[in-house]
Amino acid sequence: MSYVFLEERTRPGADLLVSFHGTGASERQFAGLAAELMPGAGHIAPRGDVSEHGALRFFRRRAEGVYDMEDLAARTAAMVGFLDGQKARLSPSAMVGLGYSNGANILASVLWAAPGLFDAAVLMHPLIPFRPAPADLAGMRVLITAGRRDPICPAPLTEALAGHLREDGASVEVLWHDGGHEVRPEEISAVAEFLASVPGVPQGGATGG
Repeated sequence: MSYVFLEERTRPGADLLVSFHGTGASERQFAGLAAELMPGAGHIAPRGDVSEHGALRFFRRRAEGVYDMEDLAARTAAMVGFLDGQKARLSPSAMVGLGYSNGANILASVLWAAPGLFDAAVLMHPLIPFRPAPADLAGMRVLITAGRRDPICPAPLTEALAGHLREDGASVEVLWHDGGHEVRPEEISAVAEFLASVPGVPQGGATGG
């Protein structure tokens, strides 16, 4: 399966940031920010291929927080295939995933489905309301950012997700802010700091906004 996707500054052997947009956004959601977070790196951003009343998503759901699990499994496999192809094409020195909301959810699903595909991942306001099938995530570095008053992604489920990742061997950092589902400047600063600590990834200049 192929995706419509944005491609910026890619070249064989360079670092690669793969971003995944939230519901209702597009592959351009992180276009400007990607270059600040990982200067010198390439950027690929697939477009969600599911329409929910005109809003683009990466998989179907039956209600808020109630996923179509068969569709999630099928679209996760399709995304893994797409990403495997991009990785083979570009042979990046480091491949990092960044997703927001629904984009964070498909990224998290990919982490478990294909351990070793990414070197690190940033999950911004993820919602995984189930325990994924255990996988060997040793060596995976993950940053989760979340709002303590997020009405879409309840804090206990965020904490549970961090626990599942740790149980499977991932190194996990969690940044909380006191707001809701919005992305705040302190999150962007935390993402830049996190990415700067990933081996092979140059320090970015993002400070929020």
